[in-house]
Amino acid sequence: MSPPDKVIFLDRDGVINKDPGGWTKYDYVADWRDFQILPGVFEALKLLKANGCKVVIISNQAGVGKGYFTEDGLKAIDQKMRKRIVAHGGDIEASYYCVHTPEADCGCRKPKTGLFERAGKKLNMDFSGAYFIGDTRRDVEAGRRAGLKTILVLTGKASRDEAEAWGEKPDHIFENLLEAVRWLLKY
Repeated sequence: MSPPDKVIFLDRDGVINKDPGGWTKYDYVADWRDFQILPGVFEALKLLKANGCKVVIISNQAGVGKGYFTEDGLKAIDQKMRKRIVAHGGDIEASYYCVHTPEADCGCRKPKTGLFERAGKKLNMDFSGAYFIGDTRRDVEAGRRAGLKTILVLTGKASRDEAEAWGEKPDHIFENLLEAVRWLLKY
């Protein structure tokens, strides 16, 4: 991928770590013990860093707004995740989380684009040609609305068959983050 310093936006749950739906106490990663890195993620993030890509997390975390865990708890999980990623040769430039419930109708909850806008202002990055990699229809919609190319990975909530039926389809579908990154980087 060229030029260097391309921005790759990633959803978190279902892309970096096992989606918590159906097996954690609240269907959220409310505790670090429930954070399970998916196979190939460390290698994918290491490849992105080695190729000059900036990785930015964009994730809805309504469990905070619902009272299942605190914003400080979310920050602690994010810090531990980032520390593990760095220890394996990768990096996360920044993380942006919407902590509101769907009922709050805020501008930062995907599929709205507030988190992307905040990232753009804060990081002063050119997002032209940027990708958003997620695991849900909401991720694809958010990426499209933000003017990004979209990749759906099948390690989270959505299946290939479901995605084929969506009105707004992802630009690409891959089995997992590593497969998507290898394609992006032409490996």
